Amino acid sequence: MLNDVNNPKEKYFRSLKCNSIPLLSWGFSNSFYTEIKNIVLDTHKISNIAHDKKWKNTGWDFKNKLEEKVILITDAKLNIVFASHNMHKMNGYVEEEVLGQSPKMFQGKKTVMETSNQIREAIILQQPFVKQVLNYKKNGEVYYCNIEGFPVFNKKGELVNFIAFEQVA
Repeated sequence: MLNDVNNPKEKYFRSLKCNSIPLLSWGFSNSFYTEIKNIVLDTHKISNIAHDKKWKNTGWDFKNKLEEKVILITDAKLNIVFASHNMHKMNGYVEEEVLGQSPKMFQGKKTVMETSNQIREAIILQQPFVKQVLNYKKNGEVYYCNIEGFPVFNKKGELVNFIAFEQVA
């Protein structure tokens, strides 16, 4: 029917000056939009925490960090107060499941205690650290996680948070 050049519908559709896109691209576009929206929401949440706790200027570019890493923020007592949306891709957890928990929730039998002790020592000394740890996903699978951890101080120099930038190794 659309090959019949004498058909009025055919003439009309051929006269239109529009670009067609495959339906598949709509899904891609939507997932891209959702990812950008989540990065913006996470950036705002982090900014609110920084404002409420009166962080010193950290100089971190959270938007770019969120594109490639998971961000986890704890209070000074190591209770999780923020987990970025992309954590679900890394270990199966969503923010609501980890808020108020300790990052130890990701550890298990195969986690190397020496590495955990080195991280604990850096936290006690309020020093940055870079470590690779063996963590557990929500479903019980193990994965190696590269962690860059930093103490965060307020404008008075008091420890208020710890922040970790994490990525599957």
